[in-house]
Amino acid sequence: MTNGARDENVTLEALCRGDVRTCARLLTRIERGEEAVIPLLQALYRAGGNGRVIGVTGPPGAGKSSLISCLIGAWRRRGLRVAVLAIDPSSPFTGGAVLGDRLRMVEHGCDDGVFIRSMASRGQLGGLARAAGDALTVLEAMPWDVILVETVGVGQNETDIMRHAAVVVLLQTPLGGDEVQAVKAGIIEIGDVYVVNKSDHPAADRTCRQLREMIARGSRLRPDRDWQPPVIKTQAHLGVGVAELVDAIDGCFAHQNADPEAARRYMSDRARHRIGEILRDRLDRRLRSGDEGWLEGSIEPVVSREKDPYTVVAEMLSRL
Repeated sequence: MTNGARDENVTLEALCRGDVRTCARLLTRIERGEEAVIPLLQALYRAGGNGRVIGVTGPPGAGKSSLISCLIGAWRRRGLRVAVLAIDPSSPFTGGAVLGDRLRMVEHGCDDGVFIRSMASRGQLGGLARAAGDALTVLEAMPWDVILVETVGVGQNETDIMRHAAVVVLLQTPLGGDEVQAVKAGIIEIGDVYVVNKSDHPAADRTCRQLREMIARGSRLRPDRDWQPPVIKTQAHLGVGVAELVDAIDGCFAHQNADPEAARRYMSDRARHRIGEILRDRLDRRLRSGDEGWLEGSIEPVVSREKDPYTVVAEMLSRL
């Protein structure tokens, strides 16, 4: 066995035991884009599939980080181990991020049963970071019972979390706009559980009513979807409604487990999306690698119309 293979096995064993320092170092290498970690990620994927992945998304200022902190406390009181992958917006100039999510979850920083990792989005669209998929591969191979993914404050088309999390919790606030704005945001397709945070606001009941009406409308448009997403009212800063939210999340997982065919469709969709992500990333790396001959040699035949662009792309894909 080579030293490289021996080191890989040691790392794999440490991660499967739940070694958070090994996890943190590997996530840093993933964020740097080191291709040397790919064999380890391959082994981790085959060993993974552990833990329940829950996405938490919603507009900026909805209270995602504060609510996640409450959820961590609720699951820890049940004896569950919790990992959090928090995606923060980053500077378009330096790539740095404030990583403010860690500040709102600081009360759990000394808990050995909690792992919190912030990750800068680095301009990636979709509400997640480019490295999020690989980071989840690592976390799912570890003995975490719950894995929470907090997205950047998302807009109307940033819905990548649907492809990474089995259950998506979507936060809204009573100040989130009118009914038309909510429909534009595509929330019927995004969420499995809806939360109206800051529910002490006078408009909270109206927001809940609008959400329930749209969920009912969506059920008529998609009769194949038999899960009826609940609407939960919370006040994250006080912990109000958190127990009801945990029960709703548990109910969604129980519903999924009761329908193996639906669960398999979700896993197939997730695998299809992940394969596409990796393929696009490898192509992007190749285009940015400085290997001009790989691309330049294919341009002239297209210019002279000896070949069409589709044929050239197919040839490039075959050489990846």
